[in-house]
Amino acid sequence: MGDKANAHPGAAGRATAADHPASVRNVVLVGHSGSGKTTLVEALALTAGAVNRAGRVEDGGTISDYDDIEHRQQRSVQLSLVPVEWDGIKVNLLDTPGYADFVGELRAGLRAADAALFVVSASDGVDGSTRMVWEECAAVGMPRAIVITHLEAARADYEEMTRICADAFGADDPDAVLPLYLPLHGPQAPDGHAPVTGLIGLLSQKLFDYSSGERKESEPGEDLLPGIEEARNRLIEGIIAESEDETLMDRYLGGEQVDVKTLIQDLERAVARGVFFPVLAAAPAAEGARQGLGTVELLELITGGFPTPLEREAPRVTTVDGKPRELKLCDPDGPLVAEVVKTASDPYVGRVSLVRVFSGTLRPDETVHVSGHGLADRGHEDHDVDERIGALSRPFGKQQRALTHCIAGDLACVAKLNRAETGDTLSAKDDPLLMEPWEMPDPLLPLAIQAHSKQDEDKLSQGLSRLVAEDPTMRLEQNQDTHQVVLWCLGEAHSDVALERLRSRYGVQVDVVPHRVSLRETFAAKSAGRGRHVKQSGGHGQYAICEIEVEPLPGGSGIEFVDKVVGGAVPRQFVPSVEKGVRAQAAKGVAAGHPLIDVRITLLDGKAHSVDSSDAAFQTAGALALREAASDARIHLLEPVAEVSVLVGDEYVGAVMSDLSGRRGRVLGTEQTPGGRTLVRAEVPEIEIGRYAVDLRSLSHGTARFNRSYARHEPMPPQIAERIREETRDSA
Repeated sequence: MGDKANAHPGAAGRATAADHPASVRNVVLVGHSGSGKTTLVEALALTAGAVNRAGRVEDGGTISDYDDIEHRQQRSVQLSLVPVEWDGIKVNLLDTPGYADFVGELRAGLRAADAALFVVSASDGVDGSTRMVWEECAAVGMPRAIVITHLEAARADYEEMTRICADAFGADDPDAVLPLYLPLHGPQAPDGHAPVTGLIGLLSQKLFDYSSGERKESEPGEDLLPGIEEARNRLIEGIIAESEDETLMDRYLGGEQVDVKTLIQDLERAVARGVFFPVLAAAPAAEGARQGLGTVELLELITGGFPTPLEREAPRVTTVDGKPRELKLCDPDGPLVAEVVKTASDPYVGRVSLVRVFSGTLRPDETVHVSGHGLADRGHEDHDVDERIGALSRPFGKQQRALTHCIAGDLACVAKLNRAETGDTLSAKDDPLLMEPWEMPDPLLPLAIQAHSKQDEDKLSQGLSRLVAEDPTMRLEQNQDTHQVVLWCLGEAHSDVALERLRSRYGVQVDVVPHRVSLRETFAAKSAGRGRHVKQSGGHGQYAICEIEVEPLPGGSGIEFVDKVVGGAVPRQFVPSVEKGVRAQAAKGVAAGHPLIDVRITLLDGKAHSVDSSDAAFQTAGALALREAASDARIHLLEPVAEVSVLVGDEYVGAVMSDLSGRRGRVLGTEQTPGGRTLVRAEVPEIEIGRYAVDLRSLSHGTARFNRSYARHEPMPPQIAERIREETRDSA
């Protein structure tokens, strides 16, 4: 693990299929935006021989040739796969976006991977969102390692950063987060910064010099050994503490010298079990160089220390009707179970699905069963269809290289699965199965849109349906109350990417309009109204008169209709007509055009004509009576109130509670949770939290998260209600 004698780079450009799960490693790179994940992937690909010194693959593309949106925004916005080979092992590197708006892509990467590599910038440190992802990985026991980048920064301090990582990630056991190497510094620059030019292996006590552009191994000078002794002893004790050999610690403390090979084996086992988390360093290769600093050591850690797919617990699988099904652990000869972890549209080959195979073997041109369940609330209808898959390939930048098959434990891209969506399960058509979908964050930022032109309107529905099929962290809403099309996103960057994809990928231009919440109306006090609909203009006339009384009811009562007519003033057959008329008018509103709720409408009296009365006439009279009752009454405008739960670090609790109060919120209580966080519960008018997803992120430096649920409608303050009414009149 960085101490092996020889490195064996894989052949550039080969699109070989893995022949056994033991020869596969699936690694997701995690870290905040700008930490250097994509640069690190490129450096690993160069060292593994997958690209040449210009960073290009054999057919001329580069592995950084991703989505055009990423080029424009200068940051990753989607999950990408870069497969490399090292020492006979296929390594699937899953590069994830670091920005919080694209956490859905990160969750997909965590689902597809068997281990995580946390990338930490020496100049930026560890942010709160990275700590939260670490805790998510810890909760499921995912093996992890840490790599420190940006060592070339003026104030970069590798030793200090290893201590910061131990504090951030080793809360339970600081001795489980330790460096495997110490940096070797070159000559000091005029600004006082001494660049890192090599690494010293703490276990092997070997020096790995990268100053020439290629890794050269040598024995360190005697002057360097005393400086590494303390760090080496601590590392050895940390490894032995996690050893499966319980006698090893006693032997070590008794003075026995433990063989380096034994230590490396124990280290690899501890890393694979997710109980020891080594810290390494890496830097991209200089121009013209073949290897970047620390990349060989990192590849050796991945291939030697990270677990194989055989060591991952089998996923929970059921039949499509929900009956549990036992699944063998990563068996290439077992029943086919694969999951779509990402969906994208390619302008040349159509829809391309990135698939992780958990059981069985996937082959081109076979017919599979596609199941998608459990995301109906996000605009994804449950579906079960048989589809014939197209070609299998592995991606490399914008290139797709054909594969003959994809075994359990491996990843591949599948073409022409027209119905498959992100999160869907692929299985044998005669043995359909379903995997439980992974947890998705709720999109809480509303984006109300409308087609820019008639031409765009014709394409909007299809474009939106494809967009949400690719990204289950988006939710499409057709609001029947406000008559708005609302795309719920995770943040502003997420919504910007959605609009850009609608325009560039699906040719749909849309306009963003102010988002409206679903308001309601109700009577503040009892009122009465008389509806008179009498028309005599030759031929068959219309005659209907009704008198009603309207009184408010408690919240949640809806509309109650009561018939108290005596003496047949309104014939029995026309009483339902009056009810139909008042309910239709209530749905339209009586003051500002919002539905009327929580009232009792009582029919007291009326008149009819033996010839001219009709169902339609009494419907009209009922509506007129309700409008007259409203004209003489005070009408409350009701706004929806949401119950909000905010999970926030203790240091930001005061700021969050103050902000909620400023939004007319009522704090219901707080609750301490593990990890130095507090759960704040409050009720807040929905009109005040339209942009809360953005504002809370700014307020808490990206460390807080919240969820919301509808509680009830309640009267809006008079001054705000009047402003809403004025806006309604102006827009009309």
